Amino acid sequence: MAGVAIQGIRKGFGQQQILRGIDLSIADGEFVVFVGPSGCGKSTLLRTICGLESADAGTVMIGGKDMTHVSPARRGIAMVFQSYALYPHMTVYDNMGFALKLAGLAPAAIREKVMQAAAVLRIEALLERKPKELSGGQRQRVAIGRAIVRQPEVFLFDEPLSNLDAALRVQMRIELKNLHRTLGSTMIYVTHDQVEAMTLADRIVVLRGGVVEQVGAPLELYQKPANLFVASFLGSPAMNLIAGKVEAIDAQQMTVRVAGGALVPVAARRGLVVGAGVTLGVRAEHMALQAAGDNGGMHVQVHAAELLGDASYVYLTPDSGATQLIARVDAEALWQNGQTARILVAPDRWHVFNEDGVALAE
Repeated sequence: MAGVAIQGIRKGFGQQQILRGIDLSIADGEFVVFVGPSGCGKSTLLRTICGLESADAGTVMIGGKDMTHVSPARRGIAMVFQSYALYPHMTVYDNMGFALKLAGLAPAAIREKVMQAAAVLRIEALLERKPKELSGGQRQRVAIGRAIVRQPEVFLFDEPLSNLDAALRVQMRIELKNLHRTLGSTMIYVTHDQVEAMTLADRIVVLRGGVVEQVGAPLELYQKPANLFVASFLGSPAMNLIAGKVEAIDAQQMTVRVAGGALVPVAARRGLVVGAGVTLGVRAEHMALQAAGDNGGMHVQVHAAELLGDASYVYLTPDSGATQLIARVDAEALWQNGQTARILVAPDRWHVFNEDGVALAE
């Protein structure tokens, strides 16, 4: 097993800079997920780690060794792609053992490694089948098994579940997490799906425009986003964001006037003065809805409600006509389209971002 250290990685194609100086350290045995919008550089960074792309500047260290100019085959890594890329004329057994056969291993050694990988992935019954006889989830297991038999120091996954339906993605996420626990290998995983990132990762790396916006454990990023981009990108639904201006500040609390004129009590933040422009953020589950009245809170109108079974998402339009808000409420609270309500949020549940979009600490 091996850790990965990336120092000052830059990569461009023509005049377009894709990676703009990436520094990142991944510990031995860690499961790290790269996430971000399309074009943020996450797949390019993964391909640079494995050697399929050469960096314009910077170094890639794997297991303490400089692999920047080493060929992919000699980096001690295995990569699993979105496309399964299985040989259609070969059985599952032959697909999994093909790389070992090319490496000159004896048939007995190949069989031992293939059977071990098949047992880990629970695909022993599939070894004599051809790829066309397999479901999408089974094909992905075979592709992962082909990587396991090589016993790499680092596994790299490039959106491996994106071709699967929703139910299979859930199942494969669980299996990948169990696989990591079983093998204890370093795994680096690229996805645009934040649910995959939140459920799989020991740490998440959020990328935008070729730079790292924030690195941290899933709950850390969800509960303490470093800036507006991370706050709005991670979480489903996205964090509610409301523009406002600081009206008053004391040692424990400040008052923010939001669009529409409502005054909102918020836990005090360092570095703010009266008159400063801020953006308030709040997660859907931290918003309470009550019948409209004159005793405070932001007044809104119910635009739509989605019943999920255990809860409902209620879509709200503030009096000011500002950006739509979403509240997660108890399923038994049957809000109807056109109803008026008021939003209540505990002062310490608000996130506060300055005019540069940077999160402010209490």
